[in-house]
This record gives sequence, C-alpha cells and structure tokens, in this order.
Amino acid sequence: MLGKAMIDRLKRWLTDGGKELPQGRNELQLAVAALLLETALTVDGEFDTRERQIIRQLIEEHFDLTAADAAQLVEAAAREVQGSSQLFGFTSTINSRLSRERKTEVIEMLWEVAYADHVLDPLEDSLLRRVAGLIDISDRERGEAKQRVLRRLGLQPVA
Repeated sequence: MLGKAMIDRLKRWLTDGGKELPQGRNELQLAVAALLLETALTVDGEFDTRERQIIRQLIEEHFDLTAADAAQLVEAAAREVQGSSQLFGFTSTINSRLSRERKTEVIEMLWEVAYADHVLDPLEDSLLRRVAGLIDISDRERGEAKQRVLRRLGLQPVA
C-alpha cells in the first residue's frame, strides 16, 4: 500500500501546471502513465492483473482521478506507447515539468510496477536505469528509491 504522505506529495503534481490535452487530459499525467505501462510491458509485452491493478491504483491516487478517468488515461497512454518506440518524448515532458524530488517519485512509481510480481527482471532494471538517466536521476538516487519501495512492499532491501 502507498503511504499517505507519498500520495499527498504526488497529488500536488496537479499544481505543477501543464498543457491541457483534449478531453482535459494533462500531458504530464499521460507521460507518467505511459512510462508505467512501458515498465509493465518490458518483459513479456503484456501486463498481468497485478500490474494492471497497481498502475490503476497509482494513477487514481497520484492524480486524484476517478476509476473511469484513470481507465481513460491508461487507454490513452497505451495508444501513446504503441505509437512510440522511444522513451524520450515521455521523459522529456517529465524532465521539463517536475522538480528533482518529484522525478524521484516517478522512479519510485516505476519500481512499484517493476516489483508487482515481487521479482525484478533484468529488462525492467535496464528500463529503470535508462529512464532515470533521461530524467537526470543519478544511480544513487535511483537505488535509494528502489530501497524505499522494497521496504514499503515488505520485500528484503538489498544491502
């Protein structure tokens, strides 16, 4: 479960502004949702029930959306992911709109999706390393974010 403090911090994203997309969809929300889907799809090209549940929960809670709005955002993100073979567009939006602290929170969200099955695949780890580099999060910060997520999920943090 996500901590209330983290949820409150992420809800503040809505005040970061951002260009509104058709149907009121925020470009930043779409970029984050697309990266969450990319993480879920990295290993097998599909996302299982647990990954789907985590993504919807993250989107609903972090963006203060209804279940229906979250489902629409996931559908829009899926179209974006299918239409793009590069992470740059998504990470560029995040990099230009968020503070370092909030970019680290995005990395935490991605770790939560990667650990949905409680196992980290090397392809997921590689994706997280690339995304972190593209949004200017150091290996140390990425590792610290991973450790926080592992503790939150009750998994054994790596020393």
